[in-house]
Amino acid sequence: MIKSLSVFFVLCALLSGCSGLEQSEQEKIRLANAQKEAIYRNYREQNYVIEPPAHRVRESYPWEPSFAGKYPKITKEFFRCKGNSTHPPLPKENFPGEFINDCGGLLKHSLPVRNGKEFIYPVLLDLLNYVQMKTSHKVVITCGHRCPAHNTYADTSSFNQSSKHMIGAEVDFYVEGMESSPEKIVELIMGYFTEAVPYKGVKDYEKFLRLQSNLTNVSTAPWYNKEVLIKLYQKHEGRDSDNKHPYPYLCLQVRHDRDLCEKITYSWDKAFKGFLRY
Repeated sequence: MIKSLSVFFVLCALLSGCSGLEQSEQEKIRLANAQKEAIYRNYREQNYVIEPPAHRVRESYPWEPSFAGKYPKITKEFFRCKGNSTHPPLPKENFPGEFINDCGGLLKHSLPVRNGKEFIYPVLLDLLNYVQMKTSHKVVITCGHRCPAHNTYADTSSFNQSSKHMIGAEVDFYVEGMESSPEKIVELIMGYFTEAVPYKGVKDYEKFLRLQSNLTNVSTAPWYNKEVLIKLYQKHEGRDSDNKHPYPYLCLQVRHDRDLCEKITYSWDKAFKGFLRY
């Protein structure tokens, strides 16, 4: 048994030695037949031109704060519905025994959706950030998007039934530290349309007219141009569950969609089918 194992190991050693010898011989043949050729290049010869590097400012990540003035920049996130399922039911007027329930808020539904993405009309964001930057005071949004359920819960008046809050085209706000000077904010907003590039020099945007106050629910005649309408609610006006504060406040409504070149109006489909429910 021991002799047979010895013979086996000797054979393995011989075979492996032959294999190594063969590889060595093949490598010698390969090197003997290899040909070398020098590569030459003329001075400053270039196969393609490399552009000099240009400095580019890195774009911010979504989680990184950006600022308008001293305060965080206003984004669509500031417009989330303020509904809450813990709010107590309200009795429905003229319907004894029936109640109005609030929605579940941002945990239960999205903002309005457009082209598959949550959407708030950009001019509202631009104007609010402009005011915040110019005044160096914080803009406080009291009401942005309202889903139909919260819209009814917040304000049961018939005037509110077609609110553009439901389609992301309206916002209520005041400016912290300038609560008693809403007219100055109105002047700033109108000034934006004489400064911003898309509007500068275009009469329909630069010129503001006044709407008869008897056509609205405010005592001060609203201001409007082609794209927006500005309403001023005095201390005793426009009080609902989203605007319980004691200050005058402003309401911005979008009248015209610059991207689609069409007038913005409320519709049941836009309000009730235009957002996602979770």
